Amino acid sequence: MRHEIVEKNVGLLTVLILVVISFGGLAEVVPLFFQKQTTEPVEGLEPLTALELEGRDIYRREGCVGCHSQMVRPFRAETERYGPYTVAGETVYDHNFLWGSKRTGPDLARVGGRYSDDWHRAHLYNPRDVVPESVMPAYPWLFNNTLDGEATPKKMRALRALGVPYTDEQIESATAEVRGEQEITALIAFLQQLGTVLKDQ
Repeated sequence: MRHEIVEKNVGLLTVLILVVISFGGLAEVVPLFFQKQTTEPVEGLEPLTALELEGRDIYRREGCVGCHSQMVRPFRAETERYGPYTVAGETVYDHNFLWGSKRTGPDLARVGGRYSDDWHRAHLYNPRDVVPESVMPAYPWLFNNTLDGEATPKKMRALRALGVPYTDEQIESATAEVRGEQEITALIAFLQQLGTVLKDQ
């Protein structure tokens, strides 16, 4: 009759449910912290350059992750369309992850090198010029806004504290690398590197 005590006491039942869920979650998540394939970068992975890092921030700011995932799932239909499925080692330097879950637009995990810079410029200025059926909004202001790079070294130092292997030289030259560049240039630099490490494997 002990189960009746639990079933009739909503507070106790809630606590016990939370305990069970917590143990189950820990059993699933904790082992991942000790597997090399989830904690170490894949061969050839480099941290984003200062310009790519600024492009990533523009990608986040403009809400691109709301419509584009960056994670090819391990299914035949996905790998045939997008390329090799995504592995954890590709994103160990990403803080926060931009895997996404919604695909109003195509997955961008392997978009790097698929299109020219000029194609991306035309597409971002007015998507319907290159994809007539597109529902993606246009981003003409990216062509007018320029970067000053003042915050870029701070971002890189913060990422280094989280384990991204930026060197002192990369941090010191970041502002000069970014200053005066158009936001569209930074965003395209970010897009052009997506998925290029595993693309040909």
